Amino acid sequence: MALIIWIDAPVNILFLHQNYPGQFKHLAPRLAQDTDNTVIAMTSSSQDVQSKDENITYIQYDPPKSVTDGIHPYIASFESSIRRGQNVVRQALQLKKDGFVPDIVLAHPGWGESLFIKDVFDTAKLAILCEFYYHFRGADIGFDPEFPPKLDDMFRLRIKNSTQLLALETTDMGISAMHWQKSLYPSEFQYKIVVQHEGIDTSVVVPNSEAQLQLDDGTIFSAGDNVLTFVNRNLEPYRGYHVFMRALERIQKENPDCHVLIVGGDRVSYGRKLPNQQTFKEKYLAEVNVDRDRIHFMGNVPYETYLKVLQVSRAHVYLTYPFVLSWSMLEAMSAQCLIIGSATAPVTEVLKHKKNGLLFRFFDVPGLANLVTEALHEPEKFVHLREKARSDMVNKFDLVTRTLPNQIRLLEKLLGKKGRTGSRK
Repeated sequence: MALIIWIDAPVNILFLHQNYPGQFKHLAPRLAQDTDNTVIAMTSSSQDVQSKDENITYIQYDPPKSVTDGIHPYIASFESSIRRGQNVVRQALQLKKDGFVPDIVLAHPGWGESLFIKDVFDTAKLAILCEFYYHFRGADIGFDPEFPPKLDDMFRLRIKNSTQLLALETTDMGISAMHWQKSLYPSEFQYKIVVQHEGIDTSVVVPNSEAQLQLDDGTIFSAGDNVLTFVNRNLEPYRGYHVFMRALERIQKENPDCHVLIVGGDRVSYGRKLPNQQTFKEKYLAEVNVDRDRIHFMGNVPYETYLKVLQVSRAHVYLTYPFVLSWSMLEAMSAQCLIIGSATAPVTEVLKHKKNGLLFRFFDVPGLANLVTEALHEPEKFVHLREKARSDMVNKFDLVTRTLPNQIRLLEKLLGKKGRTGSRK
């Protein structure tokens, strides 16, 4: 039985996320666990979420239609956001007609879903996720000289921020996962924003000295083997795939028995796509001289397989532009991986050099190769870093004992309700 905090009186809660559950994966079921609460999740996603939690009512709204032909490209996404907001309103008005009025609305504002919600439910408290506010300097744009921004890119992003600015004007609370992400928002709104990460289930993401991973070709890797790992949703420059591949030439030469497990898809989550449907995976693989027999591209894998990848890792590389921090880095730390990470924000908020991991400058290919080689050659030298990484996740980012209770407290404060403490199986 875990010590949990929950809201003292029944609450009506509305979640808005175009790809639900997103960042609400744990919070929504937790609030719905108290069956006195009424929890509704509104989404445009076509995936089957209805069967995932019987205590949550799922409502699908129509995704926005295509934007107007010939519209100025800067405002295409803004028009789409307005249309999405209108579609949410249609469903919200029906909810209101049916007698449901939320005490609190939790929304991701990036796609326009929260634009008009306070106009429909004017008594509700609105909390939005302040995930990332675009900047032309000092963040992801212009960070990589290999992909210089165009003026059009910068102007388009200024307009893209409009949706978030409108959300900030109406919201009662913003929530950012990291302090650096909060710092990107306009100073006049930062007083509304609190810093609270969604959390990691450290009871599920655990180290396992007996772990084994079998690949599709029958190859088996075990914890303790000379295995280097790299994980992203998609293999792309925003997450440093190009830097990692360039380092592999030297890493393989200095570690002839090392195998590399690469998890990630071929699509583009962030930034520009390559022409002619070329993938970044193939572009940078073709650029380097590596032993492909020792590199295992696993694509997108089931979560259980992903955990085994982390558990058999001797060294795990994580890179990112100054951008949103991936859950995968924190999960790798929870699995007690030795993280070799780029010294970029917000990685450096969590990963401390020679304290709970190792850091290198993002574009320093030789520096990355040297750190990886040292980690692979002398794994016992870094056991204390692995243990500290795991300890930091348990003590600061654990879902049950830290982040979920903190999220509940924030909502209680927002609602002006008093929490109570107790046990829940």
